[in-house]
Amino acid sequence: MEDLGTRPHSGMEDAPMTALILQARLDSSRLPRKALLPLDGEPVLFRVLEALSSIPCDEYILACPDDSFDAFSPIARRAGFALFAGSKQDVLSRYCSAIRHFGLNKQDDARIIRATGDNPFVFADAAATINNEAAMLGADYAAYAGLPHGAGIESVAASALLRAEREARAAPEREHVCPYLYADGNIFSLHRPLAPKEWQSPELRITIDTQEDYERAMTLFTTLSKNVHSEKRYSGAEVIKVVRGE
Repeated sequence: MEDLGTRPHSGMEDAPMTALILQARLDSSRLPRKALLPLDGEPVLFRVLEALSSIPCDEYILACPDDSFDAFSPIARRAGFALFAGSKQDVLSRYCSAIRHFGLNKQDDARIIRATGDNPFVFADAAATINNEAAMLGADYAAYAGLPHGAGIESVAASALLRAEREARAAPEREHVCPYLYADGNIFSLHRPLAPKEWQSPELRITIDTQEDYERAMTLFTTLSKNVHSEKRYSGAEVIKVVRGE
């Protein structure tokens, strides 16, 4: 594992420390090596990191399996993300190893924003809002319902992830990181509200999982780049307008 640099502090002095941890890998079954496919002159992974950089956080970490480390290293470095290698199949363990490696387990009330490498059109404003809500409520897990597929993130207490690592046994609970947390509302405190109206569009698909998704993403990225000011590039309402052709 290697640290490739971190971003400046987010400036949220009164808020719990927040680390954004993105999970990504090379060997996608539906669209092999999609992380390295070009999206307007840059790898898809770089575009995802670029989008996630718009979310205010204290640490930005790309967590990948060992077999993706060399390919991802220059991309993470250029994007200003620290790179961490961990278990390939046990992604929950990969997250928790990163939490310990970066000392987040020693920070009171530290929060993790969990993101995946499929989503270059993440709603940065929605991500910041749900994470702030979760912090204020002291929720172990938080995520908006009703967003387009590929627009959201999950906000999780670092302590809750560490507990899940100790207790979760089923393979899906380890591979998908958060199911153990929200499977039983009696164990963890959950905050799963419907997204504000401006971000609601559950019928829209803006993730990259298939060749069709990738082709759609190329068109969407080009249109956003030409028609939306950079300050609003990751505003959920703006992305929805472009997707709908409004």
